[in-house]
Amino acid sequence: MKRALILLFAAGLVIVLGYAISQPNRLFWNNLEVTVTAYNSTPGQTDGDPTRAAWNNRLKPGMKAVAVSRDLIERGLNNRTEVWIDGFDGPYIVLDKMNQRFTQRIDIYFGTDVKAAREFGERTARIYWR
Repeated sequence: MKRALILLFAAGLVIVLGYAISQPNRLFWNNLEVTVTAYNSTPGQTDGDPTRAAWNNRLKPGMKAVAVSRDLIERGLNNRTEVWIDGFDGPYIVLDKMNQRFTQRIDIYFGTDVKAAREFGERTARIYWR
Protein backbone atom coordinates (compact mmCIF):
# COMPACT_ATOMS: atom_id res chain seq x y z
CA MET A 1 0.00 0.00 0.00
CA LYS A 2 2.77 2.42 0.97
CA ARG A 3 4.62 1.63 -2.27
CA ALA A 4 1.48 2.31 -4.35
CA LEU A 5 1.00 5.71 -2.66
CA ILE A 6 4.62 6.69 -3.33
CA LEU A 7 4.26 5.64 -6.97
CA LEU A 8 0.99 7.55 -7.29
CA PHE A 9 2.55 10.64 -5.70
CA ALA A 10 5.58 10.45 -8.05
CA ALA A 11 3.33 10.10 -11.10
CA GLY A 12 1.26 13.10 -10.01
CA LEU A 13 4.41 15.16 -9.44
CA VAL A 14 5.69 14.32 -12.93
CA ILE A 15 2.36 15.34 -14.47
CA VAL A 16 2.21 18.63 -12.54
CA LEU A 17 5.84 19.54 -13.32
CA GLY A 18 5.39 18.60 -16.98
CA TYR A 19 2.40 20.92 -17.24
CA ALA A 20 4.19 23.72 -15.35
CA ILE A 21 7.18 23.56 -17.68
CA SER A 22 5.02 23.51 -20.82
CA GLN A 23 3.05 26.65 -19.92
CA PRO A 24 4.60 30.15 -19.85
CA ASN A 25 5.40 31.10 -16.27
CA ARG A 26 7.92 33.10 -14.28
CA LEU A 27 9.47 30.09 -12.58
CA PHE A 28 10.56 27.92 -15.51
CA TRP A 29 10.61 30.32 -18.48
CA ASN A 30 12.65 33.42 -19.32
CA ASN A 31 10.46 36.48 -18.95
CA LEU A 32 10.71 40.23 -19.24
CA GLU A 33 8.41 43.23 -19.28
CA VAL A 34 8.71 45.03 -22.62
CA THR A 35 7.06 47.69 -24.74
CA VAL A 36 4.76 46.14 -27.35
CA THR A 37 3.97 47.96 -30.58
CA ALA A 38 2.65 46.94 -34.02
CA TYR A 39 4.06 46.95 -37.52
CA ASN A 40 2.99 46.21 -41.07
CA SER A 41 4.53 44.85 -44.24
CA THR A 42 4.06 47.94 -46.38
CA PRO A 43 6.75 49.61 -48.51
CA GLY A 44 6.87 52.67 -46.23
CA GLN A 45 7.70 50.58 -43.15
CA THR A 46 10.43 48.37 -44.61
CA ASP A 47 13.83 48.47 -46.27
CA GLY A 48 13.01 46.98 -49.67
CA ASP A 49 10.73 43.94 -50.08
CA PRO A 50 7.86 44.35 -47.58
CA THR A 51 7.25 40.58 -47.43
CA ARG A 52 10.83 39.70 -46.47
CA ALA A 53 11.94 40.07 -42.85
CA ALA A 54 15.45 40.79 -41.56
CA TRP A 55 16.41 37.10 -41.16
CA ASN A 56 15.16 36.45 -44.71
CA ASN A 57 11.86 34.99 -43.46
CA ARG A 58 8.73 35.52 -45.55
CA LEU A 59 5.92 37.49 -43.90
CA LYS A 60 2.31 36.80 -44.84
CA PRO A 61 -0.76 38.59 -43.44
CA GLY A 62 -2.37 36.52 -40.70
CA MET A 63 0.89 35.12 -39.33
CA LYS A 64 1.55 35.30 -35.60
CA ALA A 65 4.96 36.89 -35.98
CA VAL A 66 6.95 39.46 -34.04
CA ALA A 67 10.03 41.58 -34.54
CA VAL A 68 12.34 41.99 -31.55
CA SER A 69 14.74 44.73 -30.54
CA ARG A 70 18.36 43.67 -30.90
CA ASP A 71 19.04 43.68 -27.15
CA LEU A 72 16.46 40.87 -26.84
CA ILE A 73 18.37 38.79 -29.38
CA GLU A 74 21.27 38.78 -26.91
CA ARG A 75 18.84 37.40 -24.29
CA GLY A 76 17.95 34.43 -26.50
CA LEU A 77 15.06 35.72 -28.60
CA ASN A 78 16.59 34.56 -31.87
CA ASN A 79 15.12 33.73 -35.25
CA ARG A 80 12.13 31.36 -34.92
CA THR A 81 11.96 31.51 -31.11
CA GLU A 82 8.46 31.03 -29.71
CA VAL A 83 7.29 33.99 -27.62
CA TRP A 84 4.20 34.18 -25.44
CA ILE A 85 2.80 37.64 -24.67
CA ASP A 86 0.64 38.22 -21.59
CA GLY A 87 -2.89 39.04 -22.68
CA PHE A 88 -2.51 37.61 -26.23
CA ASP A 89 -3.20 34.20 -27.72
CA GLY A 90 0.15 32.63 -28.48
CA PRO A 91 2.62 31.60 -29.34
CA TYR A 92 4.13 34.17 -31.66
CA ILE A 93 7.27 33.38 -33.65
CA VAL A 94 10.26 35.74 -33.84
CA LEU A 95 10.78 36.33 -37.57
CA ASP A 96 12.14 39.85 -37.73
CA LYS A 97 14.42 42.26 -35.87
CA MET A 98 14.02 45.95 -35.26
CA ASN A 99 16.21 48.98 -35.83
CA GLN A 100 19.08 49.29 -33.36
CA ARG A 101 17.60 52.41 -31.76
CA PHE A 102 14.90 50.37 -29.98
CA THR A 103 15.46 48.46 -26.73
CA GLN A 104 13.28 46.11 -24.70
CA ARG A 105 10.60 46.19 -27.36
CA ILE A 106 8.69 43.79 -29.59
CA ASP A 107 6.56 44.59 -32.63
CA ILE A 108 3.55 42.41 -33.36
CA TYR A 109 3.02 41.80 -37.08
CA PHE A 110 -0.32 43.12 -38.37
CA GLY A 111 0.10 42.17 -42.03
CA THR A 112 -1.09 45.02 -44.26
CA ASP A 113 -3.80 46.31 -41.87
CA VAL A 114 -2.29 49.72 -41.08
CA LYS A 115 -5.47 50.94 -39.37
CA ALA A 116 -5.46 48.02 -36.89
CA ALA A 117 -1.77 48.54 -36.17
CA ARG A 118 -2.34 52.24 -35.43
CA GLU A 119 -5.31 51.43 -33.20
CA PHE A 120 -3.17 48.91 -31.31
CA GLY A 121 -0.79 51.70 -30.33
CA GLU A 122 1.85 51.08 -27.67
CA ARG A 123 1.47 48.88 -24.59
CA THR A 124 3.52 47.23 -21.92
CA ALA A 125 3.37 43.45 -21.45
CA ARG A 126 5.37 40.57 -20.02
CA ILE A 127 6.79 38.14 -22.57
CA TYR A 128 7.90 34.55 -22.00
CA TRP A 129 10.31 32.37 -23.97
CA ARG A 130 12.59 29.35 -23.47
